[in-house]
Amino acid sequence: MNIFDRYIFKNLIIATVFVAVTLAVVVFLTQSLKFLELVIESGASSSAFWILTLLALPRFFEIILPLAMMAATLFLYNRMTSDSELIVVRSVGFAPFQLARPAITLALIVTFILLGITMYVAPKSISTMQHMREVIKAQFSTYLFREGVFNRAGKGMTVYIRQRGEDGALYGLMIHDSRDANVAPSTILAKRGVLLSTEEGYQVVVYEGSRQEYEQESGALKRLNFETYTIDLPDSDPVRQRWAEPDERTIFELLNPDPSVKRDLESVRDFQIEAHRRVLSPLLALTFTLISCVTLLIGPIDRRGQTKRILIAVTAVVVIQGLYIACYNIARNNSVGLVLMYVLVLLPLVVSAFGLSGLSEKWRRSVLYNHEPETEGAS
Repeated sequence: MNIFDRYIFKNLIIATVFVAVTLAVVVFLTQSLKFLELVIESGASSSAFWILTLLALPRFFEIILPLAMMAATLFLYNRMTSDSELIVVRSVGFAPFQLARPAITLALIVTFILLGITMYVAPKSISTMQHMREVIKAQFSTYLFREGVFNRAGKGMTVYIRQRGEDGALYGLMIHDSRDANVAPSTILAKRGVLLSTEEGYQVVVYEGSRQEYEQESGALKRLNFETYTIDLPDSDPVRQRWAEPDERTIFELLNPDPSVKRDLESVRDFQIEAHRRVLSPLLALTFTLISCVTLLIGPIDRRGQTKRILIAVTAVVVIQGLYIACYNIARNNSVGLVLMYVLVLLPLVVSAFGLSGLSEKWRRSVLYNHEPETEGAS
């Protein structure tokens, strides 16, 4: 790279990272709301909340990074135009492709990074996130007591609460315990209680209530009034085995479904469409960058601003991104959607590259020259 290329490349990296981090923070905040209720209700640790949210981020980078590249390219080249830097550079003979070369180089690097993310990192993170959610649900489903319903707290125990307080206190409890076959079932009624976590497991401590036990042999009903009583909760249910969705599988798993699993064989088309998406989505970073370059670097320069060109580039990118997502959904049922996905990604890429290469200008001049009317000679 020459000095000019390094200058643009460095500033593009800074702008791209800034935009990508900003978008990632926005996505992080929106995704965190999905796990906040689960973590709060289950009583899981705060680290589980952060891990779940971070694991949800990688799959969004295939959208974040192309948009960050587009925004950084538009910002930098528009600023250089306003500061007359591009005017000076073009006056010494730099062609549009030479001006766009640093952006194209960075876009190629981002494309390869995205390929690694979409092929392996994102599906692994999604799979880990889904498994972690199942573990949390299995471990803490026993302790998610809902108001006004009979909650199953493991095998042989049922818990009813009238109301949950904001501080986590439980009011109006009824607990039926029939876990031990050698001991008569008992029913505990209490005015209030609280769920506690100990080294031995989870316990419910209840206050101001009674424990009733009916013995079938003697026909006697035993009643014990108490001020405080502790009930050990049973262990959590085992984590159920899930079928991995297409977006949870690496590219190797998509291309090699398990022939012994019926659902895998039924989902071969979904796997193929997902594999195509893994290849095409990273190329959007290069496509969006070339669209931004061709709109700002081709044609006359206006130092007063290039708002119209920027709006054209942004509109084109938004339309392509929206249609790409729509075509991906169509491709699951119709091959036309898959063809349109390739067209939406590759056609703008080829057209923009052709415009920046200088061949378009030579082609235009040749067409105009060939169609120029001949002047009549002097008689």
